[in-house]
Amino acid sequence: MGLKNKFKTFFAMDDEQEYEEEELPMREEETEPLKQQKTSKGQNVISLQSVQKSTKMVLCEPRVYAEAQEITDHLKSKKAVVVNLHRVSHDQAVRIIDFLTGTVYALGGDAQKIGPNIFLCTPDTVEVSGNISDILTETEQTIKRW
Repeated sequence: MGLKNKFKTFFAMDDEQEYEEEELPMREEETEPLKQQKTSKGQNVISLQSVQKSTKMVLCEPRVYAEAQEITDHLKSKKAVVVNLHRVSHDQAVRIIDFLTGTVYALGGDAQKIGPNIFLCTPDTVEVSGNISDILTETEQTIKRW
């Protein structure tokens, strides 16, 4: 039984010492550098929630020019938007694209044509890499030649 008591006292002493060290109040000189370290480290932290919110994408098929404002609202809320302009006239499509490219420029984002009458508009939080070539137009030109 002496061995059991030695183990109990050994572990009990270690636990008491840990609690005593944690419960000791720190002097103000010691706490100030710790607070400064926390604030300087906190500036480099990026919230994952903000990153997740920026990864949403919206698909839009406007039918009139007035719907361009809804698309702009999505861009302002940091969402990428794919705009399909097949359902509007050519004149309305040109006006919508002019409006959206101005919005994207003001927000620091990007606008790219990803297909015939289909555009991708992204805010500054979304990075687009690569590009889509005009293979369809090249193929159409080859077919017209024959």
